[in-house]
Amino acid sequence: MWTSGLRSPVYCDNRVTLSFPEARTYITEQMVSVIRSRFPEVQAIAGVATAGIAQGALIASALNLPFAYVRPEPKKHGLQNSIEGRLDAGAKVVVIEDLISTGKSSLKAVADLRENNIEVLGLLSIFNYGFPETDARFISESCPYVSLCNFKELSSVASNTGYISQSDFEKVSEWSADPKAWSEKN
Repeated sequence: MWTSGLRSPVYCDNRVTLSFPEARTYITEQMVSVIRSRFPEVQAIAGVATAGIAQGALIASALNLPFAYVRPEPKKHGLQNSIEGRLDAGAKVVVIEDLISTGKSSLKAVADLRENNIEVLGLLSIFNYGFPETDARFISESCPYVSLCNFKELSSVASNTGYISQSDFEKVSEWSADPKAWSEKN
């Protein structure tokens, strides 16, 4: 069950990759490569709490850039920050997320940064589900985004390598075509 209320036959847990140095390093290297080619003017990295924090810090370290992270809501105590770390006004930032489903939490982080006079160049994630409405949200918010992998690629590779059965592939494909309808009947 997702926060949005949708049900899914798949749980994509990118956080577990942090426990495997080879996978963690590969993901970091691929994200650094994308940033260098797509967002060469980047001046800082911002992670989306909580899953984007560790990967964002690794990327910032590899690029030797400042790092901050964006909370889903301001702290209720202390300085009541929604952005933790220091980013200069006007800084050109790439936002890091582990996974994009509907895009709402990612775009909330982008909005928080923009409200603090931070220039968001774009958002980079490890994975996205490839929902057309998510693309539309990012377009309407003028926020380009890039994902290293998406649901269609993942399910295709999983099926072609025998990681999932043909019937499981059909099930996840049905879900991907209309997650809301699938959620309502399952």
